[in-house]
Amino acid sequence: MKMDESILSMCLYFTANRFARSMTKIAEEVFAKTGLSPTYMYILVIVNQYPGITQKELCEKLSIAPSTSTRFINKLEKESLVQRRVKWKETHIHLTENGVNLCEDIDKYFYEFNKKYTSILGEERSHDLAKALYESSEILKKEE
Repeated sequence: MKMDESILSMCLYFTANRFARSMTKIAEEVFAKTGLSPTYMYILVIVNQYPGITQKELCEKLSIAPSTSTRFINKLEKESLVQRRVKWKETHIHLTENGVNLCEDIDKYFYEFNKKYTSILGEERSHDLAKALYESSEILKKEE
């Protein structure tokens, strides 16, 4: 193996980003039918599972910055999929009727996404990789 290939293949930063780009491409193809990028779909899923979730809690669950969540929520509000409700000093996020209707179809998109990458990677590798990445992310998060 050439030196540059070894450096790239053994670099966690490079390989993780390379993998993320490949997964993003697959997710964007599947979720394109909704007119939303994959990140928006995950936000809708979380808000659907936790009605009235605070913006802070949403940021924690998705590991995103508050400013990033604000941009995402603004777009989802503009699309009439979520609404903000302020209680005391906290902003709570709720699905609109349109958001609820979209969430009824979300499972089929996630199933299609899972089926697509699983058919490429294999079920066991997909499961093991997701578990290893999640656990590793949790370890790194503790060090922040």
